[in-house]
Amino acid sequence: MFGDLFEEDYSSVSNNQYGKGKKLKAKPLEPPAPREFTNLSGIRNQGGTCYLNSLLQTLHFTPEFREALFSLGPEELGSLEEKDNPDAKVRIIPLQLQRLFAQLLLLDQEAASTADLTDSFGWTSNEEMRQHDVQELNRILFSALETSLVGTSGHDLINRLYHGTIVNQIVCKECKNVSEKQEDFLDLTVAVKNVTGLEDALWNMYVEEEVFDCDNLYHCGSCDRLVKAAKSAKLRKLPPFLTVSLLRFNFDFVKCERYKETSCYTFPLRINLKPFCEQSQLDDLEYMYDLFSVIIHKGGCYGGHYHVYIKDVDHLGNWQLQEEKSKPDVNLKDLQNEEEIDDPLMILKAILSQEESNLILVDHLGQKLLKKIGISWNKKYRKQYGPLRKFLQLHSQIFLLSSDESTVSLLKNSSLQAESDFQRKDQQIFKTLTSESPGLNDRTSCSHWFDINDSKVQPIEEKDIKQQFQGKESAYMLFYRKSQLQRPPEARANPRYRVPCHLLNEMDAANIELQTKRTEYDSTNNIFELHLHLGPHYHFFNGALHPVVSQTESVWDLTFDKRKTLGDLRQSIFQLLEFWEGDMVLSVAKFVPAGLHIYQTLDGDDLTLCDIEIADEEDIFVWNGVEVGGIQIPTGSDCEPLLLNVLHLATGSEECRQLVESPQVFPANAEVGTVFTALAIPGGVIFTSNTASVGGESWTAIPKEDLKKTFREQGLRNGSSILIQDSSNDNNSLLTKQGKWITTVNEVDWVQVNNLCQLESEEEQVKISATVNTVVFDIRIKAIKELKLMKELAENSCLRPIDRNGKLLCPVPDSYTLKEAELKMGSSLGLCPGRAPTSSQLFLFFAMGSDIQPGSEMEIIVEETISVRECLKIMLEKFGLPGDTWHLRKMDWCYEAGEPLCEEDATLKELMLCSGDTLLLTEGKLPSPGLLKVPIWWYQPPGPNSQGKRHLDQTNCTPSQGGVWRATSTPGAAGDVHVDVPLRYLGDVKISEDATLGELKAQAMTLPSLSEFFIPSPAFLRAWTMDSKRPGRLLRKNQQQLREYKLGKRTEICLEPLQKEEHLGPQDMLLRTQMRLPGERAYALPVDVVWDAARGTASSLRQRVADFYSLPVEKIEIAKYFPDKFEWLPVSSWNQQITKRKKKKKQDNLQGAPYYLKDGDIIGIKNLLVEEDDDFSTVRDDIGREDPALGKRKSQEALRVQSNGLLSSAETPGRPHRPEASLSIHVGSFR
Repeated sequence: MFGDLFEEDYSSVSNNQYGKGKKLKAKPLEPPAPREFTNLSGIRNQGGTCYLNSLLQTLHFTPEFREALFSLGPEELGSLEEKDNPDAKVRIIPLQLQRLFAQLLLLDQEAASTADLTDSFGWTSNEEMRQHDVQELNRILFSALETSLVGTSGHDLINRLYHGTIVNQIVCKECKNVSEKQEDFLDLTVAVKNVTGLEDALWNMYVEEEVFDCDNLYHCGSCDRLVKAAKSAKLRKLPPFLTVSLLRFNFDFVKCERYKETSCYTFPLRINLKPFCEQSQLDDLEYMYDLFSVIIHKGGCYGGHYHVYIKDVDHLGNWQLQEEKSKPDVNLKDLQNEEEIDDPLMILKAILSQEESNLILVDHLGQKLLKKIGISWNKKYRKQYGPLRKFLQLHSQIFLLSSDESTVSLLKNSSLQAESDFQRKDQQIFKTLTSESPGLNDRTSCSHWFDINDSKVQPIEEKDIKQQFQGKESAYMLFYRKSQLQRPPEARANPRYRVPCHLLNEMDAANIELQTKRTEYDSTNNIFELHLHLGPHYHFFNGALHPVVSQTESVWDLTFDKRKTLGDLRQSIFQLLEFWEGDMVLSVAKFVPAGLHIYQTLDGDDLTLCDIEIADEEDIFVWNGVEVGGIQIPTGSDCEPLLLNVLHLATGSEECRQLVESPQVFPANAEVGTVFTALAIPGGVIFTSNTASVGGESWTAIPKEDLKKTFREQGLRNGSSILIQDSSNDNNSLLTKQGKWITTVNEVDWVQVNNLCQLESEEEQVKISATVNTVVFDIRIKAIKELKLMKELAENSCLRPIDRNGKLLCPVPDSYTLKEAELKMGSSLGLCPGRAPTSSQLFLFFAMGSDIQPGSEMEIIVEETISVRECLKIMLEKFGLPGDTWHLRKMDWCYEAGEPLCEEDATLKELMLCSGDTLLLTEGKLPSPGLLKVPIWWYQPPGPNSQGKRHLDQTNCTPSQGGVWRATSTPGAAGDVHVDVPLRYLGDVKISEDATLGELKAQAMTLPSLSEFFIPSPAFLRAWTMDSKRPGRLLRKNQQQLREYKLGKRTEICLEPLQKEEHLGPQDMLLRTQMRLPGERAYALPVDVVWDAARGTASSLRQRVADFYSLPVEKIEIAKYFPDKFEWLPVSSWNQQITKRKKKKKQDNLQGAPYYLKDGDIIGIKNLLVEEDDDFSTVRDDIGREDPALGKRKSQEALRVQSNGLLSSAETPGRPHRPEASLSIHVGSFR
């Protein structure tokens, strides 16, 4: 009736996590979960049946209705086995209701299914997903039941329990004649608008009189003329059960739209209806009614979800357990004798004294300690007293450890004292617990309320009902029962009471079958296989562990229950390995190319194998934790052995030396320089291979200063190749011997080297044979030899590229290859005096003034760690300029002076200056430090309030669950995705970098062009940096200084108006969401959603969007829009998995590839309930992909139309919704 008043139950939806097992095992079908601690059963949601579930639970917790239905036997209703027989009159609906109620009472499952019941209604799968209202369902279901029970003893069931009458009277003021009309009702419909509560509404309906006078006279039949009269209504007959429907949904005739009334509407737990009844002579108890069910609607008039608060009249559920489960830990911490519990000696003595044999395994002792005090030894005592075994050894006068330290017993002289101490302590704990739980014994007389939300059942307190008086989540239907209705004592806490025998037998058999399935499932699903590698059968060789004999003899397979603890596993291995002596340490190992490596030692014997994330087919190394075969074993991922291919020249004569490739193993955390020691090479150059290069294999030299880095820091992995060129082989570089050992190198070519050293030589230039993989050092040395220059130049020269204009560029480091230096074959290089800059130095050009001609710059080599001030001083000295009236500017790509280097105390490295940059000495002092000139723009994104220019609407903006904010306004015109929005320049603001963002907003509000906008305070403005004429980075904190935002000198700011103050956290991400219009390739106007991106997962974002739009999470699809490409990328949580043990979440983080989600991104949403295709694109996207320029032009034209106000608010179409369908239940004829 009022749209999509339901949403999906998410409880059964789970994200599949792919395991890392070596074998693919077929998982058995999981049986239904047993009931939770409340011992009550929920009802599964079929997709859109939360409204049905809430009403069925209310009827089920109406014992009189339930038992009246149970009283109808098969002789009256027929049997479900004959439902397909056309000659048999089988009343399917009441039979399925009986069966459902029996399942809710007796079947041990978390949630029952209504599939059979809805099938009996004649509903299809579409009907189970369609929008319906619970008040409408209440009337239709009662009508269907009345029709189904015609001709049975239950034909008057509905009338007997729910039927009441109202009498409407008009009394003539002249002749006192009374004209009355009687109406029947099954539920009372009461107003919510402009009414404070239920009693106020009933008073207006059944106490207040409507007077006919003046222009509104009444025609009296007795007087036969228009007279004054009074009209009133009264309750003539009250039913045993009173149903009240609240008119929460209304229609706004001004806005022409529906809305939900969310104002405060109170209703009492007990109500006296005497003032509203026609006859009031009876005792007050006859008119007293108690509230026992509240159906709650969460959401708006076009979407939402139902759940129900229910009073457990028969005390069928376990209401106390939740409090008792949460109290022991608190009470144990609040004990007066806390020092006794903190004394591990007393606790351990007491535990051992209770053992019959006075002997226990040390591992079991830790488990019993956990059960006794609720916390493990490691968490409670280890920090102060050390490991458990060490503590037992230190107290040898009390505890007796076995020779292998696996078992412990209590010395006889300590047993008696410990037992009495523990009994005294136990009694004191019990007294403390009972004394701190007032009302524990009289709880059974209290009202037990539960929140039943589809399949989930949670106990609540009576006071929680007040939370449903108002708001988006508020009461929608109220159910009262007569206070005089008393339940028989035998019905109390007895779910089998009045259940027919055939249903009892069916439920008992179903429970046995369920238990059998669960046992089979647990045994299958919780058993996994471990591979035990026994330490004595291994030896440490070549950096890894290897079996002494065969692999099969060294590895034992063990099948184990993963719900058991690590202590249980250790004890099982102890029993399996009778030969084992001493400590036993279990560690997770893994096969790597070098052999077996130990990664992690398992500890925490009280933890289950699931808790420590042991996987199926895991390799477990069993050893003493220190050494194997007398060799201490390195463990952990840091020292993982790497198997590398090492290429070097074999020893021998100079002519016969050949390249040798040999596998070598090195720890990942070892220094690269250890290669020389391992190969007994005095020194040289190490090259790493890059097999991913185009055209073959390339080599990169590792600088000497990087030889102290580890293999892992250098990016070397298993299978990587390294090349060693020893220092004695300088005259014959390996990299020039192409063809002898490299078969996939590029064709040999040459580079030209010009002599620019100002030294005479026979030739001015030479051509040096080289490839793209040749090292610059080799080219330089060969050029010096061929030019026949002095050998001293080898230590004091460098090669510099020469551009097409003849300008010398930045020197090339000797360790670079030609490819890394980005030099092409045939390039010209200049051999120049002076060394090339090291990795910590910068080669800079500098000049004076702004009119600089290319080639007129001076050159300088400086350390990258010097400050701008020091660099300026050196350059001024080169020019011979005095004074402090100069500053430096960086030359931009247009050969013009760019931004000044304002931070004079910052280092060149911090300012990200690079070798080859040009700096200009500019006369004049720097601008005032910390002063910014910020251009301000006005940014009005298209949305519900985009047309209100002169003021901001006071539309409410309310937070929803999970930190999502939304404006409660109706979206405006539908259209394409809005990417580019009109920006209006407001002016410039000059402000200090020390000012806050809030002060910048306040100063911007003083600009004359902003005076036409009404903005209450700076908190009603959202600030963005500008990036390519679009909002870029969101500036969040108003109290943060502008300096901390690192805005820069050319940053522009755009301000966006808000309807309410906004306080975004550091992890909150602002997204523009747009709902796709069904049947159209277009979207509704964008609405802002704030998402907590702390987790950053796809499933988290999908859940937030689903909550925001009140849709089932699995019934939506979302996608990010890339406006530059006119493409949509669906956001799916199914293909983004998390590696369970290592907890790597990079693949699952939407802020990384391929989504790169950030503030202001557009998220498209598709409602699969109304549209199932997978296309997110619009017509403009099609145009944009074919002709990007045309697509952007179309977008800008559409924006100009909107910004000019051509779509007025009156012309703006409302939010589209699915066509409404009437609710019906099909019933056979039984008359």
